[in-house]
Amino acid sequence: MRLFALIPLIPSLLALAAAFAAPGATASAQERVENLSLVQDPRQYVGYDQNLGAEIPDDLTFTDESGKPVKLRDFAQDRPMVLALVYYSCPRLCTEVLNGSVRMLRAMERLSIGTDFQFVAVSIDPNETSEIAGRKRATYLEALGDAGPGPGGTGWNFLTGDQASITRLARTVGFRYVWDEHSEQFAHDGGILVVTPQGRISHYFFGVEFSAFDVRMALIDAAQGKIGSIVDHILLLCLHYDPVRGQYGFWIIGALRLAGIATVLALGVFMLRSIRKEKRLSRPSPQGAS
Repeated sequence: MRLFALIPLIPSLLALAAAFAAPGATASAQERVENLSLVQDPRQYVGYDQNLGAEIPDDLTFTDESGKPVKLRDFAQDRPMVLALVYYSCPRLCTEVLNGSVRMLRAMERLSIGTDFQFVAVSIDPNETSEIAGRKRATYLEALGDAGPGPGGTGWNFLTGDQASITRLARTVGFRYVWDEHSEQFAHDGGILVVTPQGRISHYFFGVEFSAFDVRMALIDAAQGKIGSIVDHILLLCLHYDPVRGQYGFWIIGALRLAGIATVLALGVFMLRSIRKEKRLSRPSPQGAS
């Protein structure tokens, strides 16, 4: 029975094994590839390295949607910050990340954007301007509606910056991305981060849909300076973006499917053995047996 006690742990163990088996992060933030679809393993260029506890540099400067220079750390001076690395002309994934953020913010209870926490989107494209950021911000403030930060929109900012600032931020938070010459787009992963008022990374959330409850709890933890645990790290490995296929969970979902099949087979073997044992016990003893 000891073997069956390990069955519920199979998905997490497979996820952890896949993480160690994955190649190390070798791509720099400003790297370019001719055609990412021809790369044997795109994960060497695209993904998140979870730098829990890493500190956002206090001199890291960007430009806000009004054209004003701002320090990123200033947005997290007295409250937690949700951080999203996107680019505003992104045709698909970034829009889904921001749309998912709107749904999460609208569903969040007890915490309010602009009052209890800040939300900051930073463009990874150095060619994007504050005018583009301003239009994008107006679109998403309108989408937030009553869940928004109120008059003036203080609480959700859209920043742009030069390549040096973008590279520093990307390396600090472990965000790996690459310019794909073939598609003429940035290939990148999707997700959001939570940063403490001390400027330290406390939680990562991957994908394009984010649980309002989980993010709220992460914000409460971050407000107290708490950093996510190794358990969070293992669970987040269960979601990974395939930049070539434009899909999430391709490699790990395959592993989880195998785990599911293994679980069903193991249960089938267990039930078959139990039935056979029960039949043997129910057979009448041979006559004359002592």
